[in-house]
Amino acid sequence: METSLKTATTQVNRAPKRGHYDFETVAQILDEGLVCHIGFVAEGKPFVIPTAYGRIGDKVYIHGAPASRMLKSLLTGIDICLTVTLLDGLVLARSAYHHSMNYRSVVLFGQARAVTETQEKMTALKAFTEHVMPGRWDDVRSPNTAELAATLVLSLPIAEASAKIRTGPPIDNAADYDLPVWAGVLPLMSIPGQPIADPKLPEEIAIPKNVVHYDRNLYSRHRTHSNDDG
Repeated sequence: METSLKTATTQVNRAPKRGHYDFETVAQILDEGLVCHIGFVAEGKPFVIPTAYGRIGDKVYIHGAPASRMLKSLLTGIDICLTVTLLDGLVLARSAYHHSMNYRSVVLFGQARAVTETQEKMTALKAFTEHVMPGRWDDVRSPNTAELAATLVLSLPIAEASAKIRTGPPIDNAADYDLPVWAGVLPLMSIPGQPIADPKLPEEIAIPKNVVHYDRNLYSRHRTHSNDDG
């Protein structure tokens, strides 16, 4: 997708060289993340709520119970802000002032709409499941009619967004480079631990390969560079 997502709202003003407005960069960060935060105003008060999400093409989907205050508020067509942040490392400088972090983040603005068509709703629920664990949808029971009715799904277009990325070593004052202080980057990454079986799981059921070989980075790169059909 060649269209720029840059607008007056998404323009990165602080450290503008770190701003990115192409769809592929935004999509890759969204695909690697697991939790987004949604900011909105309801009854005159600001809220920022963490929630799971899934992406299909140029749309982000969120879901939850119809009684959710956040989802009921979003249904009214209010402006919302969705953010995702990936922390890649701690940047340790020679001075306290220049300590920082390496990160990749997305800020997305827009208005959500309710997904009412059954097939799109089911496709979105598949996207949520696959976003958490690729290949999981085919291994589990699909939502039944009652579960579909009890789940509200909203769609947010990826049309007004920006990514902001910091990489590399600390940037110190010239005079501080002579200080006898260790400086550099401490990389941080999410590494899956050993799977823990449900106590009620029969012993003969083996751990699926997609769980054993779970790799968030490989999944996000594959998704973003694939046909993007969800």
